[in-house]
Amino acid sequence: MEQIVALVEAATRVDGVAPLSEHALLALKAGRTGLTVRENDEIVGYAHFDPATEDEPASGELVVHPERRHRGHGRELLRALRRKADGPLRVWAHGDLPAAALLADSERMVRSRVLFQMRRSADDPMTDPAVPAGVSLRTFEVGRDEDAWLEVNARAFADHPEQGQWTIDDLRAREQESWFDPEGFFLAERDGRLVGFHWTKIHPDGLGEVYVVGIDPSAQGLGLGRTLTLTGLHHLRDRGVPAVLLYVDEDNRNALHLYESLGFARYAVDVMYATP
Repeated sequence: MEQIVALVEAATRVDGVAPLSEHALLALKAGRTGLTVRENDEIVGYAHFDPATEDEPASGELVVHPERRHRGHGRELLRALRRKADGPLRVWAHGDLPAAALLADSERMVRSRVLFQMRRSADDPMTDPAVPAGVSLRTFEVGRDEDAWLEVNARAFADHPEQGQWTIDDLRAREQESWFDPEGFFLAERDGRLVGFHWTKIHPDGLGEVYVVGIDPSAQGLGLGRTLTLTGLHHLRDRGVPAVLLYVDEDNRNALHLYESLGFARYAVDVMYATP
């Protein structure tokens, strides 16, 4: 595991973007080692793999050490992922780097999803959140709110290929992370029932993140998305972060409009490539 972590860190320094998602890194930390390529017993390439489910095809992510590139290791890992999938496969390319695009094109994979990273300065002006009538806000309580949160998360992201599939193990794993802070995990309730949330995150480098905002379909149209997002932004600013980032799908027009109206601008792009 230490070699893989060092490999990921080296690629991040050179490329300016982390090659593996939080999901892949948590799997590695939990002991789910993926595919590796070695030179003289040294791991120089790594690929994370998620098998297909009833709802989603298999997916993966891969990275090659910057000093061991242009030797066919990336192609070797990608083809190993395709063999392991034994069917449709999707692969994330974080940062939309030219080398990843060339590899995907040479293997006849096509762009199937685009994820924007957006950012705004924490010092930029923002309004106070307006809480809709009949709605109350509070923070998450570990040991009490997990089941209700998972239910709302599943309904809010029923059509989302990753977020809507979270399990109690996924939630528990993040509760154990050093960055987890229930004081930055805001819940909206109506008639005693959870109807929305905004989970914030502060990264080790000090950046804040709109980690995930979700609204139960029964509460759509109340303006809760804006209310909860602003609540989290004020919290992050009060914690002293210099800037706030978030991720949003290119085709999520409503969310893009909301975030742009709150001062966020596009900063980076992640691309998912898929077998035809």
